[in-house]
Amino acid sequence: MSDQFTPVIHRFQASLFPVNAYLVEGRDGLVVVDATLGVSDGRALRALADGIGKPLVAAIVTHAHPDHYGALSVILDGLDVPVYATRGVADAIVRDDPAKDAILRPMFGTEWPDRRIFPTRIVEDGERLECGGARFAVVDLGPGESPHDSVWLLEGDAGVIAAFTGDVAYHRMHAYLADGEHQSWLANIERVRTLLGDEAKIYPGHGEPGAAGELLEWQERYIRTFLDALRSAAAPTGGVVPDDAAVTAEVTSEMKRFLPSDDLLFLMQLSVPALRGG
Repeated sequence: MSDQFTPVIHRFQASLFPVNAYLVEGRDGLVVVDATLGVSDGRALRALADGIGKPLVAAIVTHAHPDHYGALSVILDGLDVPVYATRGVADAIVRDDPAKDAILRPMFGTEWPDRRIFPTRIVEDGERLECGGARFAVVDLGPGESPHDSVWLLEGDAGVIAAFTGDVAYHRMHAYLADGEHQSWLANIERVRTLLGDEAKIYPGHGEPGAAGELLEWQERYIRTFLDALRSAAAPTGGVVPDDAAVTAEVTSEMKRFLPSDDLLFLMQLSVPALRGG
């Protein structure tokens, strides 16, 4: 990679569902990092790529949730390019896609792509690759926020330029916790914090990019606050076990005190009945 060119990161904010995708503009081409969920956003992201005027040469998927891979087939329509992921991410996507299709088709209709494409190139933990004149290294995290997570580091001659962290840390949005690997998620947060340091810039799956230390510390507090709220709300009172609606209402109240926002609130609420007793 030429010393005279520093990769440029273009953030794309989806409109159907508040999720980020990124175009990394290398010297010779573009790499899309995550893909959004729906057809219209996939088309808009492809139009952004086409407008930059460099070929789209690869895609990267950070983790196994459908809002990060769903629109790959739209973005890459007509292109024969590799889709990179770790083995765990790729396997979880293929395994869970039928169940996600059954959930998302009624919710999003024709916005949920009829045809999904999955990772085609498997990378190992610590592996490096160069695409379009941009260099990446992958950190395989295993289960966490999703059934399998990874972090992708964009590297320059002087070290790490940016870290694409998927959903290891949201930026002040409510979170999806229904996959239940909370201790692994907390361990992953600490691992990424140690890897990057506090000042490194991370590009999250949801919300604005920011300093690693701030985003990761906030996410840890969010997870712990949610778990405490769920335990408290689900505890029997006078021998009566509260129903899911009551527990969800109480947890929602507590999490809105922690984060007075509705951004992705429904994902947190969906997590409550899935985790009761877990």
